[in-house]
Amino acid sequence: MPGRRILLLAFVLLAGSAAIALAQPERSTTSAAARGLHVGGNRLLDGRGRLVRFHGVNRSGTEYACIQGDGIFDGPSDARSVQAIARWHVNAVRIPLNEDCWLGINNVDARYAGRNYRNAIVRYVQLLHRYRIYAELSLMWAAPGAYRATYQPGSPDADHAPAFWSSLAATFRNDRNVVLAPWGETVVDANCFLNGGVCQATFGPSNTPYKTAGMQQAVNVMRKAGYRGVISIPGINYANDLSKWLSHRPRDPRQQLIAEAHVYGKNPCDTTACLDSTLAPVARRVPLIFGETGETYDASSCGSAHISAFVRWADAHRVGYLAWTWDTWRNCSALISDYYSAAPFSAYATWLKAHYARTTAAARLIPPGAARR
Repeated sequence: MPGRRILLLAFVLLAGSAAIALAQPERSTTSAAARGLHVGGNRLLDGRGRLVRFHGVNRSGTEYACIQGDGIFDGPSDARSVQAIARWHVNAVRIPLNEDCWLGINNVDARYAGRNYRNAIVRYVQLLHRYRIYAELSLMWAAPGAYRATYQPGSPDADHAPAFWSSLAATFRNDRNVVLAPWGETVVDANCFLNGGVCQATFGPSNTPYKTAGMQQAVNVMRKAGYRGVISIPGINYANDLSKWLSHRPRDPRQQLIAEAHVYGKNPCDTTACLDSTLAPVARRVPLIFGETGETYDASSCGSAHISAFVRWADAHRVGYLAWTWDTWRNCSALISDYYSAAPFSAYATWLKAHYARTTAAARLIPPGAARR
């Protein structure tokens, strides 16, 4: 949620920067299985037709470090740091992205923007794949016009989001082991989120309304750019409300959409009864993931009461989940105290690590070269 992002800035501003990849190709050329990740009914499947359920984490930093002039990643992005993630039996990592940094606009430091930023993201995704980890790439921080993308606004902007979607889709169109997510969390209603327009979204100190781009446009743009893979569409109300997802899902000629919810303690929908009534009907129709989940969105609880309930519900409904967050912020959102030892930071993290070890995901990414298109 935007409020949660702002609350965490005090922690993330202290983070270090990472080395920039300058020489990698802009297009991902990772070898994948014959089809790679794909939707079959209400299941997410791999290239061999095996069920894939994400047991993952968010790797926050790539949405804010670049715009703040601190680098591209918050912390390391090398092989040793990815090995540490894999040791938790993680099979998927969600990577939040910054619109200005990806497009190289609005005076972002050139060292951390445009080709440099895109190449760094491609390289990191390829590294994740090397360790049999899928990737979700999600647009999170954005801004209309000449505003800088310094937080997550209410909905994607029509000024820049379509160009971002087209570029992201073209970059990863040959990588069938990624999920592309055109947006993270919205505050607009279901109609506006689907179709775009000037609605509830505002930006800047004067809360100026701006023209938004909808999820139908996102799907259209990504398909036109040649991306054939899975697209994740979140719910409304900070992705916590999926009650209108089925009635307002975009049309996709490839039928490769999945639904995404963000579920934290103290959210409006944080009980088993609410999950049963609003999320279970979606999970019966299409694959569902918890793109973000954790104890509480305000990072005030380091326990495991909420996360254990959410994860057990997800396991019972074949729903994947990606915990917030694989960072060393030293608050209750942080899963780890060190990027290389990957020691759990709190009871929340300790419970999650143990659960991943007990319930290893049904399928991990097929190693590159195991099967070809």
